[in-house]
Amino acid sequence: MRLNDVKPQKGSKKRRKRVGRGISAGQGASAGLGMRGQKSRSGSGTRPGFEGGQQPLYRRVPKLKGFPVVNRKIYTTINVEKLTSLPANTEVTLASLKEAGILTAVKGPLKVLGNGELNVPLKVQAAAFTGQARIKIEAAGGSCEVL
Repeated sequence: MRLNDVKPQKGSKKRRKRVGRGISAGQGASAGLGMRGQKSRSGSGTRPGFEGGQQPLYRRVPKLKGFPVVNRKIYTTINVEKLTSLPANTEVTLASLKEAGILTAVKGPLKVLGNGELNVPLKVQAAAFTGQARIKIEAAGGSCEVL
C-alpha cells in the first residue's frame, strides 16, 4: 500500500446539499426543507434549548422547590459547645462521642460545627470542620484532624 492508494471507503463521502439553487438542483422547489415555517427559511434556525419563548428546561429545573442535590453528603453533626463536658486532651472521634453518650444517632461521618464556646484542649478527629469550629478548637489549644 502506498500513499497514492489511500482513499476513503466507498459511500463514506457524501456531497453536501446545496440549498437555494433552484428547482433543478435536485431537491425540488423547496430544497428539501418542507413547506413554510421557521425551519424552511434562510439563515440559522433556533439555538439549542430554545422552546419557542417558553422558559427552557435548563433554566426551569433548578428553580423547582425541593430539587434534590445529586449525591448529597449526609453528616452526623455536633456543635463545639457539646464538647466542653469532655476532659482535657481527650481524643474525640465518632465512636468516642457515641460511647460517652453525647451522640445518640449516627447518620454518617462526623462534622464539627462552630456554635458555642470551647475552653478545653481536645484532639478532634472528624470528616469535616466548619471554619469557626476549627478556629475555636485550635484557640483552646486543641487540634483538628480531617479523616
